[in-house]
Amino acid sequence: MFVLDSRLQQDSIELGHLQLCSVLLSKDANYPWFILVPRRSAVSELFDLDEADQLQLWEETTRLAAALKSAYGADKINVATLGNVVSQLHMHVIVRMRDDAAWPAPVWGRVPASDYVAEQVRATRARIKALLGEGFTEVCTTEVRHDA
Repeated sequence: MFVLDSRLQQDSIELGHLQLCSVLLSKDANYPWFILVPRRSAVSELFDLDEADQLQLWEETTRLAAALKSAYGADKINVATLGNVVSQLHMHVIVRMRDDAAWPAPVWGRVPASDYVAEQVRATRARIKALLGEGFTEVCTTEVRHDA
């Protein structure tokens, strides 16, 4: 049975689901920072997924990345799966702008996280729903507080 890692639960807000992945919003309003998590149990590496799920993860990642680049006018989209702290397989898809708080450095730990307010989460969820359209099922939560 799939269970979202507690650190991902703590550090993100679930926006909805695609066919394979949960779509999360990182609790850092400095950047449009999304996280895709395949809803499969005991998966920590890309190669732990079967071939069909690997292809589906890549399709969902590229679909989200392309939509974000266009919608936000991004200078660059960062796509990464690291898993050094959270071993559960998850894919970061981060909109980068030349004038963002960390440019050109990586976003991790560069500047303190900026909190979202509930209205920003609602607007982001609606934007993602519009961008991804059919195949995206929204989850209606507005949890925005940081537990750190």
